[in-house]
Amino acid sequence: MNQIRRGGFIAFEGGDGAGKTTQLTLLESWFRERSLPYERTREPGGTPIGERIRSLVLEHGQGEVDPRTEALLFAASRAAHVVQRIEPALEAGRFVLCDRYVDSSVAYQGVGRQLGAEAVAEVNAFATGGLQPDLTVVLDIEPAAARARREGRDGDSDRIESAEDAFHERLRAAFLARAEADPQRYLVLQAADAPESIQAEIRVRVQELLSP
Repeated sequence: MNQIRRGGFIAFEGGDGAGKTTQLTLLESWFRERSLPYERTREPGGTPIGERIRSLVLEHGQGEVDPRTEALLFAASRAAHVVQRIEPALEAGRFVLCDRYVDSSVAYQGVGRQLGAEAVAEVNAFATGGLQPDLTVVLDIEPAAARARREGRDGDSDRIESAEDAFHERLRAAFLARAEADPQRYLVLQAADAPESIQAEIRVRVQELLSP
């Protein structure tokens, strides 16, 4: 019997308004055109319990959510996501295309909310069993440019998106620091570049993951 090759795990990170959804959609089309097995998912969310947690931490009107509670809720959502969705897909030989993962918690709660990057990373290592993406794409964007993009969208910003620019500047620095510490696993791209140009660079790196 032939053993099923384990799939690959690709996460997209960056500040709100960086264009993750656009790039995920373009990459998803590329996978579909080539009949490559994949699943697209997101965090927080990806499972029924994760989607309920998403509404608790992102929507306005949920009452005060302090930073530590916020970090633990994200970690709980991620734990369910790994067990129920990500690991089964990888074991079945599918690629997982994920909008946000551990880096977001380290950036948003660890650095943005100033809980400490190491403390939040440790909690999430426990939540995920140490599972890391094979490739993390970081779309880098200046907070002012990201805010302009968010203001141009339909609908209101969520509770975290509406934080001040100083908060988003800390996030940006955190994402870049994480990428700099492990350059082989990260791909940092400028969100201000043309979407097609960004996608071309992403596909080059993904093709390397597909090669035996």
